[in-house]
Amino acid sequence: MKISGMWKAVVSAVAAGAGSLSVAVTDDTVTAAEGWAAVLAVLAALGFTWAVPNKPSEEPR
Repeated sequence: MKISGMWKAVVSAVAAGAGSLSVAVTDDTVTAAEGWAAVLAVLAALGFTWAVPNKPSEEPR
């Protein structure tokens, strides 16, 4: 199965944002600091995941 670098970055960004926001809404409000933390989590996940290359497939073509 081949997954492009774009989709693995998108999935990791969504997971990071959802995780950060799920913690932020436990008290039924999202403060500005929690919002910025969620944005930074998404950007960090996008950047780090995009920078790491996929492992080459060992399947012969």
